[in-house]
Amino acid sequence: MEKPEADFKFIMRLDSELNQIQDFDLLLERILFEARQVVHADAGSIYVTVPAEADEEGTEKISIKYSQNDTLQKRLPPGQKMIYTIFSLPINEKSISGYCALKRTLLNIPDMYNIPPESPYKFYVHFDQITGYKTVSSLTFPLISVDDRLIGVIQVLNSKDAEGNVIPFSPNDEIMITHFANNAAIVLQRAYTTRAMILRMIRMSELRDPKETGTHVNRVAGYAVEIYDRWAYHHNVPHEEREKFRDNLKISSMLHDVGKVAISDTILKKPARFTPEEFKVMQNHTIYGASLFSETSSPVDLLARDIALTHHENWDGTGYPGWINPYNGKVLKTDGEGKTLGKIGEEIPLGGRIVAVADVYDALCSKRVYKEPWSEEDVLNELRSLSGKKFDPELVDIFFEVLPSIKQTQEHYPDTPET
Repeated sequence: MEKPEADFKFIMRLDSELNQIQDFDLLLERILFEARQVVHADAGSIYVTVPAEADEEGTEKISIKYSQNDTLQKRLPPGQKMIYTIFSLPINEKSISGYCALKRTLLNIPDMYNIPPESPYKFYVHFDQITGYKTVSSLTFPLISVDDRLIGVIQVLNSKDAEGNVIPFSPNDEIMITHFANNAAIVLQRAYTTRAMILRMIRMSELRDPKETGTHVNRVAGYAVEIYDRWAYHHNVPHEEREKFRDNLKISSMLHDVGKVAISDTILKKPARFTPEEFKVMQNHTIYGASLFSETSSPVDLLARDIALTHHENWDGTGYPGWINPYNGKVLKTDGEGKTLGKIGEEIPLGGRIVAVADVYDALCSKRVYKEPWSEEDVLNELRSLSGKKFDPELVDIFFEVLPSIKQTQEHYPDTPET
C-alpha cells in the first residue's frame, strides 16, 4: 500500500523539475524518460501532433520526436546515443498510437502479439524484426493541453518487475501515468509558447534574410546540443550542470543570427556573394545581435549574447568581431597596428565555438541563392580542413563522433521545397 504514495511523491518532485526546462524539444525528451520511470518501462516513444496545414498531404498526423530503449542502449558504446527511424503516423484507427490520438484515450495492451482480431488497430512488428527486440506490453496515452488541444502521444513499452521480467502494465500504472500526463501537458504548453515566441523572432529575421529560416535555426540548435552532450560526457560534467547548460544552449543557439535584422536589405538580400566592403558591414550582425541581450537577467540571455557575438570568431584568431564591447562599440584589444584583435582558442566561449561548427555545417549542406548544397563528402572534408584554424579541433573530433545524431536532427527539420 506504500507504493502508490511513493509514486505520487515521485511525480510531485518531477513536476518541479520539469518546470525548470525551457526548451520544448528537450522537455519532450525528458518527459518520455520520466514517463518510463513512473511505470518502470524498458522503452518508449513520444510523438507530437503535425497539423494538417503543416503536412505535405494535408492530413493531421503525429510524428515521432524521441525514442528510448534501455535494452538496445546497453548494446552501444558508452556515451553513444541510440539512432531511430523518423516517421509519421496518420491520426486514425489503424495504428495503436494513431488510435490513441484519434480517440484521446489510454490503451493498455498486455501482449502486443495477441491483440484481439476485432480491434481496429494492429501492432507493426517491423521494428522488432530488424532490432531483435521483442515488444510485449504497452501503455499508450495522449497529451492534451488545458485548452483541449492534442499535443502528442506517449507510448511506453515492456514494464519490468523487480527481477527484470517483462510484465503487463497495471491499473495503478494507468492512474499514475494519467496524472503524470496531465501535468506534463501543462509544462509542455508553457515550453511550446516559449518556442513559438522564439520562432516569431526568427520569422522576423526571415522577412529580412531568406536564409534565416525556422528549419535552419532548429537544425543548428539541435546540432549544438548533440555536440555539447558528447563534449560534456568527455569532460565529466555533472548531470545537473549538463542539463541546465544544454537547455540554455538549445534556446540561445536559435538566436545566433538575430542581429541580421539591423543589416540593410541591399546587403542582406543580395542574391550573390558580398564585396569586401559589404562583408565588413555584414560582420556587424554579431555586435547588433549581442546588444539585444544587454539586459542579461538570465543564463539564457548571457549565453545568447555570447553566441551571437562570438559564433564567427576563429580558433586561430582570424575571425570577427574580435575584442569589442557590443554595448558601446568600444575596441578592447588591438595589435601593434591598432587593428582589433580576434579572440583565440578558449578565449571564445564554449557556446560560440560549438555554434560555429554547427552553423557552418548546416550552411554548407543547404542551398543558397548563390550556391547549391555541397555534397556530404565535401562538407565533411571542409570541416576536417578547418580544424585548428576556424574551429576548435576537439569539437570537430566530437562532431564526427556524433555525426549519426547530427544526421538524425537533419531528418527532423528538413527544408521545405521553397527554401
